[in-house]
Amino acid sequence: MPIPFIDLQAQRARLGQPLEDAIVKVVRSGAYIMGPEIAEVEKQLGVFGQAPFVLSCGSGTEAIQLPLMAWGIGPGDAVFCPSFTFAATAEVMPLVGASPVFVDVLPGTYNLDPVKLDAAIEAIKAEGKLTPRAVIAVDLFGQPADYPAIAAVTKKHGLKLIADSAQGFGCTLNGQHPIHWADVTTTSFFPAKPLGCYGDGGAVLCKDERLHDLLVSLRVHGQAVKSDIAGKTFDHDPKYLNMRIGMNSRMDTIQAAVLLQKLTIFEDEIAARNLVADRYAAGLGDVVSVPKVIEGGVSVWAQYTIETEDRDGLVAHLKAAEIPSAVYYPIPIHRQEIYSRYPAPGGLPVTDAAADRVMSLPMHPYLTPDHQDQVIAAIRAFVKRNG
Repeated sequence: MPIPFIDLQAQRARLGQPLEDAIVKVVRSGAYIMGPEIAEVEKQLGVFGQAPFVLSCGSGTEAIQLPLMAWGIGPGDAVFCPSFTFAATAEVMPLVGASPVFVDVLPGTYNLDPVKLDAAIEAIKAEGKLTPRAVIAVDLFGQPADYPAIAAVTKKHGLKLIADSAQGFGCTLNGQHPIHWADVTTTSFFPAKPLGCYGDGGAVLCKDERLHDLLVSLRVHGQAVKSDIAGKTFDHDPKYLNMRIGMNSRMDTIQAAVLLQKLTIFEDEIAARNLVADRYAAGLGDVVSVPKVIEGGVSVWAQYTIETEDRDGLVAHLKAAEIPSAVYYPIPIHRQEIYSRYPAPGGLPVTDAAADRVMSLPMHPYLTPDHQDQVIAAIRAFVKRNG
């Protein structure tokens, strides 16, 4: 039986009939957009993620774009982010007219380097062409970035901080979720994420009620919200009174219904992912470079990513043994032609090196010890054969 890279069907079987009933309930209700499940999943995400305000939206990409719009970030502004991440992190800046500024990552965790971040902000300030406005830290592969250090840098420079937790929703650092340090946490519910729905979806978690109010408006075409019509008379649906330029970023009700079911087992799945990660570390730590988790951090292990000298050779070896693997990210964002025009002060040597060496192994809560032993044995055999 083939080894699945991510086994969504095993999870679906575990959730069983209640999941199917939840989907059918939405279908029968006719409330396909902004049905009651939307408000309920926002409430439960807030409880789980330690945030007083949650806005569901159409995708993880739009979850990042919405706060930039709410803060008025646009032309002439700089937003700092890693290059070693998916393009969605960086593409939102040009979408609002701002410029991404790429910053190197730490070896081992692959998350934003706070020292390099501070240096990059200083360099952009000294150049004087762009105005620093915000930082996007990414919880890459499922583990939290160094938020205490990053938040200290953003406070020093008066910048907003977004925790891009598309791969890391549920991760913690010293028991705290990223929103403890960040102005907002964003996440994606793309099906392959640790907490995924059955289509596209995302969410923005925040602590500021006024910001949340603006996000509610921006999510639905800039519609009027309570603060806009306080003391005024407007007896119609507020979506027909448009106070600002917004977008259409509503999450489908069916996706909220799926997430509500998945949230019932999410903590258990995080624990299971950590057992899988521990088995990998024990079986591979002496032959390849295995991931390092920040001290005090708990990863949700969206991916289990190793480093090896002959990455392409090992990928081919595993493929021949019918073992799946993946490479995230073979071309960092700053090396892609469309993004090469944007600044990367001081260069990104750690990012460039990682891009040539990393590969990810099968990782999900339902990976059996037998399947994992096959993966470990195949890697050890390759390393032994090739010295």
